Amino acid sequence: MTVYFADKALVFTSEAPAAGCVVEGDVSRDKILEIFESHNCATVVVADPDAAFAAFAAAFTRVEAAGGVVVDDRGEALMMRRNGRWDLPKGHIEPGESPEVCAAREIAEETGVRAEVVRPLCDTWHAYWFPKTARWELKRTHWYLLRGGEGIPTPQTEEGVEQVVWCSPERTAEYAAQAFPTVRRVIACLNGEE
Repeated sequence: MTVYFADKALVFTSEAPAAGCVVEGDVSRDKILEIFESHNCATVVVADPDAAFAAFAAAFTRVEAAGGVVVDDRGEALMMRRNGRWDLPKGHIEPGESPEVCAAREIAEETGVRAEVVRPLCDTWHAYWFPKTARWELKRTHWYLLRGGEGIPTPQTEEGVEQVVWCSPERTAEYAAQAFPTVRRVIACLNGEE
């Protein structure tokens, strides 16, 4: 289990890593934030990683979201640039909405492209301070592969989306390298690398 804090990663595992920062004892949010001042990755090695993650997650407000990668008939993937970084469309799941419906809705809203869910790719977790609510949130995003691509790519500027483009596999890899680690993980799953 990995929780991302922007570009930094907190890993919960039962196996000690070959190298890196291992967290012992207290696994509070404050301790992790202090470790991230000088490290990009921290690993919590415990017998029960799921229980350690659950205890850590209790200090956050949980948020459920969904998004995805639309791939067209040419094998090109839809990517967008949001707030100066390459990203994939995603958003909060509305009450009563399934993750699959949310993914298709958010893609249409943020990119102007309509598509249908084919299959799940992965789930990612990321933690962040949300100024509007003045709280720490822990977001689980359900990611999907979608097909279709009807509509003209149109950025939802009010959500910080600056550009929406269809990308060749090579360009997708190039843009993913400049994206947050969660996006890199989704693209790796899309390519069968995870």
